[in-house]
Amino acid sequence: MTLRIGTRRSALATTQSGHIAAALTERLGVETVLVEITTDGDRSQAAGTSLVGAPSTGVFVSALRDALLAGEVDVAVHSLKDLPTYPTEGITLAAVPPREDPRDVVVARDGLTLGELPPGSKVGTGSPRRVAQIEALGLGVELHGLRGNVDTRIGRVREGVLDAVVLARAGLARLDRLEDVTEVLDPLQVLPAPGQGALAVECRSGDAATLAAVAVLDDPATRAAIHAERTVMAVLEGGCAAPIGALADLAEGEDGPELWLRAVVLTPDGGLSVRRSASAPLGDDPAGWPAAGTALGEALAAEMLADGAAELMATPDSTSHPSARSAEVHNA
Repeated sequence: MTLRIGTRRSALATTQSGHIAAALTERLGVETVLVEITTDGDRSQAAGTSLVGAPSTGVFVSALRDALLAGEVDVAVHSLKDLPTYPTEGITLAAVPPREDPRDVVVARDGLTLGELPPGSKVGTGSPRRVAQIEALGLGVELHGLRGNVDTRIGRVREGVLDAVVLARAGLARLDRLEDVTEVLDPLQVLPAPGQGALAVECRSGDAATLAAVAVLDDPATRAAIHAERTVMAVLEGGCAAPIGALADLAEGEDGPELWLRAVVLTPDGGLSVRRSASAPLGDDPAGWPAAGTALGEALAAEMLADGAAELMATPDSTSHPSARSAEVHNA
């Protein structure tokens, strides 16, 4: 049995898919081969095309799913935060492996932290979520739109074009680039994107043999956390371009495992926000944890809507930063 694993062509994507391939070989003894596929997001990124005004949700996903449905690959590997929150007919999320550290990080000149950068410093990010939360910190830095792979983004700092860039720690960890990090951002300051740090392994819904094989990689704790986070985003009707952050953590409570969930929705300029947190018991059976995560996400999102979250997301963009109106770019 040889499993064909569909992956984007970027260094980060092929590294992530390589980890999945190695895990499947180790756990099942099967042969694997990576099949590189170019997505719409890759093409627009290579061309330097802005995603402003374009459908952002799923731009890095659809081509892989098309290849999967066409039988060109048996498995597709994505950064989970790239996935739309709605289901796709014929596609099943077969496994969510254990998650990398989901926090955001800063790569800055001279080893500086975000708070140490002088007012007026140029900070690059392609994420409206990061823009809004950094603006809310009131540091006086200038936020600049940024696309490209990890090397391209960090290169902007090395070249002196930017003073710092903000990336996902997970991507740098998988590329063995953590030595470039000058600060790991506390989620109390900047909550990550829903699903950040996790991988999604998808299969055709009718391919029972592959679904059963790939299921050995699934981690119930990670799946419960991402169900909670992505349910918040889905209920708030926020796509990838919405300034929404969410993070769920598994903790041991007095009566067993619990899931703690924090979420925030902001206006694009970070001037107003609704921030809530909640927890719920998971029970003793890990098979039921994802459903518990979904229920927790629904409850927290309902509280946020009651607090005015929908009105915040409908607020016209009052910033001049291009990145506040572009899609969250998921290379890092």
